[in-house]
Amino acid sequence: MNTEPPQLAISRVFDAPRDLVYRAFTDPDHLAAWWGPTGNSLPRDEVEFDIRPGGYQRWTEINAAEPELRVHVHVDLTDVADGELLDGVVHVSGRLPEGIEPHVTRMRVEFHDEADGRTRLEIRQWLPDHLAGPSTEGWRQAFIKLDATLANVRPGAAHHREVEVWQS
Repeated sequence: MNTEPPQLAISRVFDAPRDLVYRAFTDPDHLAAWWGPTGNSLPRDEVEFDIRPGGYQRWTEINAAEPELRVHVHVDLTDVADGELLDGVVHVSGRLPEGIEPHVTRMRVEFHDEADGRTRLEIRQWLPDHLAGPSTEGWRQAFIKLDATLANVRPGAAHHREVEVWQS
């Protein structure tokens, strides 16, 4: 476990049950529906998961405006607790946007029950300092897409009610 404080920490409440928010991160079809900044997509045939300690998550993210940009993400899962936790080492490579080099980061995602069937998501990332700002914006945009995806799965669900983002 990394003892340094994370460069990125996000706490976000979604108006959806914990098992659904967890599946959004662990089911390839669900992740392909919402992951990445606005305009980016994941070709479903390039998403592969083995969700367990020692398993992995792999996908390719494509930028719609610049399709030659193909970001390859490979997560080596070190700790998984069904419905509660995903922790691993993220390897980012491929044809990346200008100013972003291939890098390795650690990411911890925790899923917590909240009142009224909602879920609090806690994300911590240990990454190069200069990537904290772009990563924060990427999560913000991805969460807009995740809100829409969750609302489509749960008709009548409202958007999130609480958001906190802070950087070290």
